[in-house]
Amino acid sequence: MEHCDVLVIGGGIIGCAIAYYTSKSGKDVTILEKGEFVSGTSSRCDGNILAIDKDPGFDSQMSLVSQKLVADLSKVLPHTFEYRAPGSILVCESEEEMEAAKQWVDRQKAAGLPFRMLDKQDIRQESPFFADDLLGGLECATDSTINPYLFAFSLLEEAKKSGAKAYKQTEVKGMKKEADGIFTIETTNGTFTAKHVVNAGGVWAPKIGEMLDLSIPIKPRKGHIIVASRQQHVGSRKVMEFGYLISKFGGERKVDPLTEKYGVALVFEPTESQNFLIGSSREFAGFNTKVNNEIIKCIANRAIRFYPKMADMMVIRSYAGLRPWTEDHLPIVSRVDHIPNYYIAAGHEGDGISLAAVTGKVIEELMNEKDTCIPVEPLSYNRFRERVLSQ
Repeated sequence: MEHCDVLVIGGGIIGCAIAYYTSKSGKDVTILEKGEFVSGTSSRCDGNILAIDKDPGFDSQMSLVSQKLVADLSKVLPHTFEYRAPGSILVCESEEEMEAAKQWVDRQKAAGLPFRMLDKQDIRQESPFFADDLLGGLECATDSTINPYLFAFSLLEEAKKSGAKAYKQTEVKGMKKEADGIFTIETTNGTFTAKHVVNAGGVWAPKIGEMLDLSIPIKPRKGHIIVASRQQHVGSRKVMEFGYLISKFGGERKVDPLTEKYGVALVFEPTESQNFLIGSSREFAGFNTKVNNEIIKCIANRAIRFYPKMADMMVIRSYAGLRPWTEDHLPIVSRVDHIPNYYIAAGHEGDGISLAAVTGKVIEELMNEKDTCIPVEPLSYNRFRERVLSQ
């Protein structure tokens, strides 16, 4: 039987960040992963650390803290993870969107973020491949990009140097809290005991929660991405359509029925290896990660709408992943009051890469009873419990 101070369940980017920060603080940490490390959601996404798509106020401030932490980590972690900070842009295709974008920029600037509007000329300079009828857009200067695989493994390797133990192919099958406050965790690879447990299971967090009669309101939300090769330089930084914000937060868009049905909105991201990733879609389809060709076609058509000259691009592959969705689009990064020393760090939807660093740091601060680097009330598990009780 293995005993540790902190047992982290889930070997994706969130679990790796928590293992990094908690082991750095001097805790004896074990991290368990039911498959291979970084093989779930963290391997089926793009690698952006964005404030541009966050609600002005708490959401975007939390992203800025995470951006700063990642910039610092890029200087101290010995393994590089393709960190770049070119900023990112949202493009608009109608006067209505330009008006909404202006309001978005005004709100973000009022919250102290480095946003600005872009006109037609700015968009032209960004990429000669853009459609001629695009009216402009907006920019967030601090947005950065990383390779999620390399970032997660860099954090994990450093955690191991601080003494953390990492077990793959180790699925948690049962858990109970003993009278003395110690957790006993049964796995496919033996029994573990721990003083603190962190549930960083992503879309599987509810299943792990059930072991202690905890109801965690996270649902898997499926998303597709196309990987394409480029013959020419299409653009240097992340581009999204303004409609992405509308699809993310559930507003009305003027698009064809299929685009609406699958929540398809343009996301374009050049990679270090000179290819680019194109997304994205949003749908509830349970735990199914099979690629749907109708959606891939829809994403390709959306990309061609914004980049007509990309019609002859070469598609290398496509894949689908699951985002851990919560109804208010904020993660749960929280203690569970009625189960002392149990923490949840899940529900980041499409922002897990963006918020991994700040999540890891907050869990370490909660565990060591320090002041947290961001306010934690908006991320509290209680916000859902109270709603359930009051209904």
